[in-house]
Amino acid sequence: MLPSDDRAYLAQRFPAFAEGSEGGMLCVVLPDFAAPSGLAPNRANLLLRLSPNYPDVPPDMWWFHPALLRVDGGTIPNTDVIEHHLGKTWQRWSRHLDPHQWLPGADSLRTYLAILNTNLALAAA
Repeated sequence: MLPSDDRAYLAQRFPAFAEGSEGGMLCVVLPDFAAPSGLAPNRANLLLRLSPNYPDVPPDMWWFHPALLRVDGGTIPNTDVIEHHLGKTWQRWSRHLDPHQWLPGADSLRTYLAILNTNLALAAA
């Protein structure tokens, strides 16, 4: 289960979020997640797969269904792997945090989504 702070944040920001489990991982789906200008489609489902040791262990990577593509046809590095989770096919964004980017006890899904959004904006530029 998600920590109560994460659950409260998601309920406020993404009221339709869903959580479940698969393969020993906590799965959080944010439906209708807004992609920045420059990526298409402009909305997609976002999947976060969290270790059982989250939040002491940071999230690693994220997934979109349907896949996000650059509108100019350019490539987005490290997004070419398709994986099957929760009965759907997901585009994996292979992104890993540096050790200094996550502080257990202080960081949360709020801070992780800020990192994710910064990365999406860079991919769209």
